[in-house]
Amino acid sequence: MTTNTPEQFIATTKANLEAQFASLTSLNKKAFEGLEQLFALNVNAAKASFEEGTATAKQLLSAKDPQEFFALSAAQAQPNAEKALAYGRHLATITTATQQEFTKAVEAHIAETNTKVISLIDEVTKNAPAGSEQAVTALKSVVGNINAGYEQLSKTTKQAVQTLEENLTKATQQFTQAAEKATAKKK
Repeated sequence: MTTNTPEQFIATTKANLEAQFASLTSLNKKAFEGLEQLFALNVNAAKASFEEGTATAKQLLSAKDPQEFFALSAAQAQPNAEKALAYGRHLATITTATQQEFTKAVEAHIAETNTKVISLIDEVTKNAPAGSEQAVTALKSVVGNINAGYEQLSKTTKQAVQTLEENLTKATQQFTQAAEKATAKKK
């Protein structure tokens, strides 16, 4: 049965490489989808900004006196703040969704790879020569430590993303309140 071990190892290695290639391809696809969404968001925002800027400039140029000019300028503050907030929210949604897809794909890949590695170790240890128990135990310990390290990294990353999202939400709320106060004072 020890003659099957090299063939099993080769087959398992090949399957793992194919799975890694498929995983990288999937991650690249998700990255490009996120970039496409960001590109579309920025193009649409630039187009809308240009059109609105042109309309606002025409409106400001038609002002009859400085008071009307400043009143028209002040009237633009709230809509501009709301548009900036909407852009920020949309950007955060795209970024968060892309990050979640990446995390889900990476976690699935690591879980699958981990299962395969443990299965391979178990198969190899069945055919291990006598006296190699310490090496097998050490190998299993290394795999366990790698898994524990990944779980800690994953947990830390999720906490960082959650903190970033909370900070973005707070900043958005503060910006909205400040814009509303500024608009209310000018009225």
